[in-house]
Parts: sequence; structure tokens; C-alpha cells
Amino acid sequence: MNKFIKLAAVATMAVAVLPSCSDDDKTDAPDVPQSAKEAALAKATSDYVSNTVLPTYKSMADAAIEMADLCAVMKEKHAEGTLTSADIAAAGNAWKESRKYWELSEAFLFGPAANHNIDPHIDSWPLDKAAMDQLLGQIRNGASWTAENLGYGLLGFHSVEYMLYELSADENTSLTHSANYTDEELEYLTGVADDLRDQCVLLEACWAGTDNVSARKREILEDAELGYGEEYGREMVNAGAAGSRFKTFQETAEEIIQGCIDIADEVGNTKIGRPNKGSSLEDRNYIESPYSLNSIEDFADNIRSIRNSYIGSTASSASISDYIKSVNPTLDTELRTAIEDAITAINAIPEPFAKNATGSEATNAVEVVNDLVSALEKVYQALGNN
Repeated sequence: MNKFIKLAAVATMAVAVLPSCSDDDKTDAPDVPQSAKEAALAKATSDYVSNTVLPTYKSMADAAIEMADLCAVMKEKHAEGTLTSADIAAAGNAWKESRKYWELSEAFLFGPAANHNIDPHIDSWPLDKAAMDQLLGQIRNGASWTAENLGYGLLGFHSVEYMLYELSADENTSLTHSANYTDEELEYLTGVADDLRDQCVLLEACWAGTDNVSARKREILEDAELGYGEEYGREMVNAGAAGSRFKTFQETAEEIIQGCIDIADEVGNTKIGRPNKGSSLEDRNYIESPYSLNSIEDFADNIRSIRNSYIGSTASSASISDYIKSVNPTLDTELRTAIEDAITAINAIPEPFAKNATGSEATNAVEVVNDLVSALEKVYQALGNN
């Protein structure tokens, strides 16, 4: 999500895994007297964590593990001389799967993703291609390197994307790379793919609790010396109880909606708006997921993450929408409509986005997404007024 940040080094995270509670009680709300409003928002928060956040991060981490495993297979087959385009395509498909769930999570980039710099670590863009080419040259000359010593512009989804995808000569079609990698390129690919996997697993563990992820994921975290002993989801659903940073469920609901405001604003005014309205070459090249031609899907999934956060990911989920509808049904309808209008407007932009960023469809999408920001801000205010 975050724009490209060039850092000299990424500090190694310390291991601090503490005991967490079991799956049976991790989303139980505290047994304290509640107003009708707090009771409604408590249920909405519990279902938000259990039905939206945790499944999204689990699916993202699962796909990231598969992606890293398939990149390792590519390296092995290249060494044997048996690497095929099908092997590269399989890794690329796993990248797209993990990428989709990441974009579906961008409405909840508060908490662990922000507090531990996981967001910039795995989603800084655009890729620092010049620095990457320099690094590959250094590796060819025998230089040693680790992902921990790279800047964010050489890590994450977009570094792996560049190594798995390339554009056609006219830049209108995304292709998986040909099989003529160098040994150095595959060393870099597997290193950054493993690092991306580790961060995706860390994000799931920080919400669910390390004890509540799979044995394979615990092993990954242990090997990478990553962990914070955090269970952010439990804190949210236990607002007002000891150990939670949230005093009320109004606070958790406001946190959720603020996360939606933040990503809607970024989609409208940065991801689409900067290349749409900017006059510099830097603005025109400020394109997310350009090599896989996944930009429009990224943007639309960001808005779907808002929909999942506000309405719920399952038909049976309690949601903030339920509460807003009970106090201001007109506002609930306005926001629901604004979400769908934003998805429609974004999907109307043709790919490749890089060639259509200044077109009328993109200009319209900026306006429609900003209408969504306004509707979300009204909901945020309503949470405090009712």
C-alpha cells in the first residue's frame, strides 16, 4: 500500500512469542454490562475479526507459502536444466492469489501492519529497478546479501512480481518470464519470495496469535526469528477488558471505519489520482502492479476490502452496517451504494492502467472514489453521534 520508501536496512525483529489463548475463546467479548449500541458494535467487531480479518490473512499467508515453495522449485529445476514456462506460471498464479488477499486486507492496515512496518516491507512501490540491477551485478561478482539488508524498494510483492512477469513488446499483455533466468536472478527471487512469505505469516500471527496458526507457520516464524507475542484480534473483541488497548466498541468500530477511509483516500487520490492528475514523469510512473497488469484488480479489491469491513464477508455476519442501518438507514444505503459505484467505476478503466491512467474512465473513478470517502466520513461521525 505505502508509496516507495528507500531505506538502507531493515532491522531484524526480535523473538518475543508469548502464550495466547485457544481458538475456543479468542474472539469472546468481555462479560461486562453494555449499552445497546456497545452490544451491537461488540458483535460487529467479533464477526469482523473472525469472519473477515483472520480468514483473509490466513488465505494470504497460505498462498504466500505456496508461492515461495514454487519459486524454490524453479531454482531447483533451473539448476537441473528442466525449468519450464509452466513452472514459472504456477509460481505466478500463487503470487496473484496471495496478492489478491493482500489487496482485500488493505482496509485493515491499522494495528500490526502499521505498527511493525509490515505494510511498507511487503508493498512499497514502484520497484527500485536500478538498485535491483545493481544488486544482481554485485551478486554475480560474489557479494553476499540477505533480505534483511535490503531497502523496502527491493522487497515484497513487487520485487517478486517483476521476477515472475514481463510485459509484451507493446506493453499491452502481461507474460510470465521466459525460462532463461540467470543463477543470480533465481537466488534473488527465492530470497525475496521467502522474505515475503515470512512477513505474510507474521501478519496472520499478529492478529490470530502465534499459537493459533499452523505448525508450518510457527516453524517459519521460528526459523526467521520473527514474532511479537501479539493477538490484536483478541484485543479488539475484548474492548474494555484488561489487556486491550481499546476502551469501548465504539473505538473498535471507529478504527475499522478509519481504516476504510484511509484506503479509499489512497485509491482515489494516490493509486489512481497521482498518475491521473500528476504532471511529472515520476507521477506517470507511479503505477502499482504494472508488470502483471494487475493494477485495476488491485484497486477494485481495495474497495471490496471496504465492503467486507463495513457489511461483512458472510451473509450471517453482524456488521457496522447493521448498526448504522438501525440509527440512519439512509446513510447506510448511501455508503453501500457508494461502495458499489466505486467498484464499477474502477472496473471501467481499461488495462493496462499505465496507458489509460489519464483517460476519462480514470478521472471519473477518482471522483467516484472520493464520493466514497465522503460517505465513510459521515459514517465515522455517526458512530460518535448516536
